[in-house]
Amino acid sequence: MARVAVIGAGTMGHALALVFALGGHRVRLTDSNPATLAKAQGLMETALATLVEGGEAPKDWTSGHLAQAVTRHESLEETVDGAELIVEAIIETPEAKRTLFQQLDACAPRDAIIASNTSHLDVFPLIPEGRQGKAMIAHWYTPPYLVDLVDMIPGPKCDPAAFEQVFGMLKAMGKQPLGLKKFVPGYVANRIQAAIGLEVQHLLDEGVASAPEIDAAIIHGLALRLPILGYYAKADFTGLPLMQAVARNKSYMPPEPRGSSPTLDRLVAEGRTGVLAGAGYYDWPGNPARLFEARDRRLIALKQAMRGIGTMAGLERSE
Repeated sequence: MARVAVIGAGTMGHALALVFALGGHRVRLTDSNPATLAKAQGLMETALATLVEGGEAPKDWTSGHLAQAVTRHESLEETVDGAELIVEAIIETPEAKRTLFQQLDACAPRDAIIASNTSHLDVFPLIPEGRQGKAMIAHWYTPPYLVDLVDMIPGPKCDPAAFEQVFGMLKAMGKQPLGLKKFVPGYVANRIQAAIGLEVQHLLDEGVASAPEIDAAIIHGLALRLPILGYYAKADFTGLPLMQAVARNKSYMPPEPRGSSPTLDRLVAEGRTGVLAGAGYYDWPGNPARLFEARDRRLIALKQAMRGIGTMAGLERSE
């Protein structure tokens, strides 16, 4: 059992606190915004109830159990007191992170490991020199209590033993840490997702297909094979000569990044910003919390089915 401090109780922070608690660790959670910190308990309880119902958390985990495993603190100093692992999950701006790292340098235990959840920033230049030996990135995907992938990158001066300690901790929690050889913004999955996003926005803006039609192509075509094979194993099944011929085919040109999408800009201007607003590319009537709950139930069912099906690619292949 490790003493874990999670800094930031927003979308990712409160969920990470739940993940580490379910992993058997004692967690302290804080946020600079009291309102965000106040909402964290209810959000964790809702997610926990869904996990228990779906068989992804022990049945004896109640809200009372959660309140003992995760405590909330208004003070940063109190939150990190005695912490062995500090998870940074605050806003994605360099200055905010630099300020927090300076504060942590002043009050956190000298031997504490600092793991940033940054999704695209190279945070290592923002971390004080004296903390570089135990600084790393551990980037999670939402919702982290169901999505197991964690991108891990050691800082340029990180002690390999510290990196292996956190890597092993995540593996023991049933997660799938991916140790990258070097920092690159977006890591692997987000960069692939960005390329897909560029293409689908182009198809939508050019009137080739509607949002539901594009999603249908992804769900019933692309996504059906990816969980089992990934990309490169799929290529092996397709046959590399065909892949070679496709690569030589100049008929496909990827869209140029334009920095914006007319359709996306219009939706945001209309206030259609996503599930929390009740509408985005789709209409989402009803309680947003219930919609997230419905998403989580489906992810649980898919995750459990995938355990039984197994994969034929990557680190999890056993045959």
